[in-house]
Amino acid sequence: MCGRRRSICPTAPPIVPVTDLLQIGWIQPGSPPETFLEVRHALHDPDGLLAAGGDLSPERLLFAYRHGIFPWYREGQPILWWSPDPRTLLFVDQMHISRSLRRRLRQDGFTAHFDTAFADVISACAHTRRKQTESGTWITSAMQQAYAQLHRLGHAHSLEIFMDGELAGGLYGVALGGVFFGESMFSRRDNASKIALACLARQLSAWGFAFIDCQVYSEHLARLGSVCMPRVEFLHLLQQYTVLPERQGQWQLDISLEF
Repeated sequence: MCGRRRSICPTAPPIVPVTDLLQIGWIQPGSPPETFLEVRHALHDPDGLLAAGGDLSPERLLFAYRHGIFPWYREGQPILWWSPDPRTLLFVDQMHISRSLRRRLRQDGFTAHFDTAFADVISACAHTRRKQTESGTWITSAMQQAYAQLHRLGHAHSLEIFMDGELAGGLYGVALGGVFFGESMFSRRDNASKIALACLARQLSAWGFAFIDCQVYSEHLARLGSVCMPRVEFLHLLQQYTVLPERQGQWQLDISLEF
């Protein structure tokens, strides 16, 4: 069974004890982007904690994603790098769309766009509360700046859902080859984030992408069709699909949104 920790939503990371930090690799400032331990050295508890330190440079982030690693940390913590086992994936042609969501997708009243409001989407993901019990966000100001830079370089993308002329929901992530690494999504109106994910999966499928990396299990993602996979199998898929040609630059929807 997959562990319940970080999914494609801004849940605050766990507080990592100093004793755990002493068991992982530390990346020194100025070290090469590829300075990571192999992911097989990641801790089992907390699941997937691999390294600390380094920076959020585009080169380090892209190397990390290609090797099944992502940053996730609280404000005030060092940068923490994770590679959980198992991994949660949503194959783009296997997303489950419920009857109620299908009806909503067929209704007028929303428009979908890529890359028209990246800064607004990542800010909304950082500040939209999901549950009364949640506090804080892992999308720190440094993270927002780092992914904005990836966006300017053509590697990070957002999908926005507008209703009544206002930003109602959306998501963002990083694209490498035929893989989309989902980072976060938000809703200000009912089902807006589900609509965004459905539109993303439909477009990625048309472009020949294989799957969306959802990182860690959640019941919400399971209901949408995500599956859990051993990390070693996930890494094999990364080797297979991240080498496909890049689709860089600003993205545009070029599919019908009729579901």
